[in-house]
Amino acid sequence: MARGARGRPVAGVTDALSIRAAARDAGAATALHDGEQRYSYADLARLTEQRIDALAPQLRAGAAHPVAGSNTLDTLLTLYALLELQVPALLLHPRLTEAEQARERDATAQAAGSLPADAAAVLYTSGTTGRARGAVLTRTALLASAQASAANLGWHDDDCWLLAMPVARVGGLSIATRCLAARRAVALAPAFDAALLPQWIARYRVTQLSLVPTMLAMLLDAHPGWVPPEHLRLLLLGGAAASDKLLARAAERRLPIVVTYGCTETCSQVAATPYDRRFDAASCGAGRPLPGVQLRVHEGHVQVRGPMLMAGYLGQPPLARDAWFDTGDLGELDPQGFLHLHARRTDLIVTGGENVYPVEVERVLEACPGVEAAAVFGVADEVWGQTVAAALVVGPRPPDDDALLEHIGARLAPHKRPRRICVVPSLPHTTAGKLDRAALPALTPALRLLRAPAS
Repeated sequence: MARGARGRPVAGVTDALSIRAAARDAGAATALHDGEQRYSYADLARLTEQRIDALAPQLRAGAAHPVAGSNTLDTLLTLYALLELQVPALLLHPRLTEAEQARERDATAQAAGSLPADAAAVLYTSGTTGRARGAVLTRTALLASAQASAANLGWHDDDCWLLAMPVARVGGLSIATRCLAARRAVALAPAFDAALLPQWIARYRVTQLSLVPTMLAMLLDAHPGWVPPEHLRLLLLGGAAASDKLLARAAERRLPIVVTYGCTETCSQVAATPYDRRFDAASCGAGRPLPGVQLRVHEGHVQVRGPMLMAGYLGQPPLARDAWFDTGDLGELDPQGFLHLHARRTDLIVTGGENVYPVEVERVLEACPGVEAAAVFGVADEVWGQTVAAALVVGPRPPDDDALLEHIGARLAPHKRPRRICVVPSLPHTTAGKLDRAALPALTPALRLLRAPAS
């Protein structure tokens, strides 16, 4: 068996996600930091054996086992046990209501017996591309995703990845599976906490960190003087579009940003900032396709093909092995091969026959002095089909209408300019920390006309 950077055996495809194999390969190595407790791979293997014994009577052949995906040792042990038993996990976000969890459990139970033998997890999508659907992720796909990520980021001997993302989302699950496959350490955070994040990074000597843009902004706001320690070698930033303003703030702190693009159906990232350009992420768009990923833009739609694709959605025919998966996103590839995203397809605003991409307008608005954050959405209009509206979070010195109109008038074509705005204390976000675009229409009653500029 090949040797890794630490001189330990590298797991093969069949045992990469096995905690027993990890204990054989790297028993004494640190596997997990949980508060003040440190667990080696041998420790976790022993605890997982106990969990296997406890789970056995509850498991049903051919069915996914529900797991409340809170960020706890208990959850991780259950995941390790299910991976060992090759039983798929139905990951339920702990912040869902009981009715929402029941719907996911019922829908998954109806699919019992139809899951592929290689199924590792069922995750319901966030709904940004329509009604939530259960994506079936296989062990093969999770490993292909881990290998693609490692080809860009590499592994260092002392790597420790902070798991502050919800483990019930693909961004959190993939941290656990990548580190298990690589026999590296995870530092477990019970939930994201901007106030405590620098302490966690220092205490556990975190080298890798995954955040969504909202989390990064909260971190920078909470710690105006904080700069990352030298041992933090990368901050993976994904899950939503990062504004130029946010990337500029990160660059001022010398944060090693790797912007990443992917989705649940692709087992997380399929494109990312090249690792050697992590201090220049703003120039790289959403990144380049990772090794092993085939990515194209067809009629404006971002499509992906490769071994990291899900098996398919529950209750629908499986994806063909060589199928192109339409992500539902709109974008373009530049001559250097970097992907630039415009919007989710369902977020597209069509006004007077012209297409408006919310992310483009949001970035312009957020660059206006006094605007802290913006969310753009379409409002039904009998004449135009839709008109552009914006919800703004403003600072202590908000721009007046004249200043705002002057700013956007110089940067956006007329059909892209918001006609109505509202000021809100904060933007709605999903449990995964992403902008909740489905909730934006509820702000329509608060909108007012953006006053025409003074003559």
